[in-house]
Amino acid sequence: MRIGIIGAGAIGGTIAALLDRAGHDVEVAARGANLAAIQQDGILLSGAWGEHRAQVDAAETLGSTPELALVCAKAQDAGTAIRASANRLTGIPVVIVQNGLDGLSAARELLPDSECVGAIAVFVADRPAPGHVTVATAGSLILGDGAGDPSPAAVGAARILASALPSKAVADFAGHQWTKLIVNQFNSMPAITGLTAQATIADRGLRRITSASMREAAQIGLALGVRFGTINVLSDGVIRVMARAPLSVVELLLLQLNRRIGRTPVTGSTLQSIRQGHTTEIDYLNGAVVVRAESVRRTAPVNAALTTLVHEVEQTRRFLTRDEVVERVGPVR
Repeated sequence: MRIGIIGAGAIGGTIAALLDRAGHDVEVAARGANLAAIQQDGILLSGAWGEHRAQVDAAETLGSTPELALVCAKAQDAGTAIRASANRLTGIPVVIVQNGLDGLSAARELLPDSECVGAIAVFVADRPAPGHVTVATAGSLILGDGAGDPSPAAVGAARILASALPSKAVADFAGHQWTKLIVNQFNSMPAITGLTAQATIADRGLRRITSASMREAAQIGLALGVRFGTINVLSDGVIRVMARAPLSVVELLLLQLNRRIGRTPVTGSTLQSIRQGHTTEIDYLNGAVVVRAESVRRTAPVNAALTTLVHEVEQTRRFLTRDEVVERVGPVR
């Protein structure tokens, strides 16, 4: 099948390489040094799903109309990326593989004549160099539409993608988005400190702050009436307990998630963006919790503080020490 991938970073590059290995005709839209590397040598996949070099067509925008497209650009770049290839996306299924809560609705506004469905990547990947993606922890793709049953487009896309990596369409996709948002709370601390996710979770002071941001996100989701989907060790029941539990209990859950990550150093997508000199999607992660809190007349001070610190690092390019972070965020209980 002809499949187009818009955004060939850690997630998009991994999916593109796996689809190529499964025998699909893959074209990617990328930019900068990453595009140049792919045009010259293809995409090198390594890590948990084995090694493969995918020789794929690549340009700044899609050059032909595929039968299925995936938008894997980060949340802050997705709108621009979709507009650039919009003439190739009309009337076909388009899968929005994105963190945050608003990617699917935003894509539907830009592509009213396409069948847009959402997807969540439940695997951990990095892009250590242009044209090279590595998978630290294998996982799956979860697809769906809003709060209801998955549409035929979501089911069909999942069936196609399952030929390359574990993929499934689920009911109440919105609830799964909220669970992934809680999982993604560990992204901010590496971006602030420059440390790996494992190192920030190993430090008790930083772990408590991350645990507090996770609990805060769970509390806001509950205030909005969210029924959380199941991802890894987190389910609706577990997250409801987390929202009311002492931080010591949430820390234990975070340590369990850390064991799922494994020993391969994980930086997280937010730190990857900073190291590449790009703006981050923090406003769509911790920042999204702050915005949703305001919608129910509540506050999310830990998420607000972490969002501010990530933006500071974006601007100054100076990582903060552990002690600076603990002092700037303040006591968490």
